[in-house]
Amino acid sequence: MLTQTERRQKQAGFVRDRYPRDGALRVGRGFQVRLMQRADRDAVIAFARSLPADDLLYLRNDITQSDVVDAWLDQLDRLTTTTVLALEDGKIIGEASLLESGAGWTRHRGDIRMIVGPQARGEGLGHYLAEEIFVIAELFGLRKLAAQMSHDQLGAQSVFRGLGFESVAVLPGFVIDREGAERDLLVMAYDVTARGAPTSAQTTGD
Repeated sequence: MLTQTERRQKQAGFVRDRYPRDGALRVGRGFQVRLMQRADRDAVIAFARSLPADDLLYLRNDITQSDVVDAWLDQLDRLTTTTVLALEDGKIIGEASLLESGAGWTRHRGDIRMIVGPQARGEGLGHYLAEEIFVIAELFGLRKLAAQMSHDQLGAQSVFRGLGFESVAVLPGFVIDREGAERDLLVMAYDVTARGAPTSAQTTGD
């Protein structure tokens, strides 16, 4: 019987075997999706710093800062976070992450975080990346998924509702943006075991 660490490493191997893979935006532009690596550090920081000021207000962690990205990379090494990057012509145009606690009473659930660059919005990339996270969550054996966002992030809410997520809580004033303003936190959830993966999710066999 495998130990928990051995099982985790085996699951991570299944995830690594899935990438890289190719996708296409609605306008026909191609992009590549692959796992984030330490070598992507500077490119990720540059991507974050290229985002519009309004986008930066909503970042859960300030990934424009090198020490924050370094901590993120450490989480990748510990397998508590898995991140996929979308690249067009070698440049990052989006990222999606699955964050797990891996211990205690929340070990069966994960959180989704996603950022899509302005040049790829409205073209289906957010939906594609979210579905990749669904597949990764299944490979890691997770049962519940959650997405957290400010109540006025309407685009993100639309993506997750399209995938079958439901709003389960609104927490007034639980978010403080980069300018110090309080905003309401919306929590959306998906029960993988009760409802299965979304029917439009990318298959694992192609």
